[in-house]
Amino acid sequence: MEATWQEPNGKILREAGQAMEVNTQGGLLEMKTYPAVGTQIEITNLLSHESSHARVVGLRRNAEGRLLGVAVELLVPSDTFWGVNFQLKKACADLVKLEYDMRSGSIDQRVLSEFRDAVDNVRKTAWAVQEWQERQSRHQDPQSVLPLLTAERIRRATQLCEAIAAASLTLEVTRHTVGIEEFLRAVESVHQKLRDLFKDREP
Repeated sequence: MEATWQEPNGKILREAGQAMEVNTQGGLLEMKTYPAVGTQIEITNLLSHESSHARVVGLRRNAEGRLLGVAVELLVPSDTFWGVNFQLKKACADLVKLEYDMRSGSIDQRVLSEFRDAVDNVRKTAWAVQEWQERQSRHQDPQSVLPLLTAERIRRATQLCEAIAAASLTLEVTRHTVGIEEFLRAVESVHQKLRDLFKDREP
């Protein structure tokens, strides 16, 4: 984020900052130089290059009195101004709330468990997207996020394979289950490729 404002003496200041907490109404910005309470500022999202006007409504300090940031209120509330990261966090929060609300219903626990796993996967992937964008904005290498995504895919694949194996024991999965032959071929292909990775361990 970048904030621009005019001081009482007419001087124009421009300061880079980090949005620490945000919502549709405004947010908490961390900057080296802070405008006075009541100042109207222009905030630019450096990722989307979108700008919005806001008003400084207060300063937040910790228990020791150290300044944590400046609280700003958007003059026009927005669900999109803070960028994809905010929208992802909001979407994930909505999914978690939906899952919580579903617990009190009459939904089968197996279906609810599947939904919970899917939400968990979305949250982890959304976190990776947020990390990618944040590292880009700080001019850090975002490629380091990719191994985290790979690890998450392996975790999820392991979880699914274990669930399918358990379902085959209770006959929820049979040789007539739709897609089971394609799944078998995929598992055999993965098995062969993984064996190739560990050839050096074979006696």
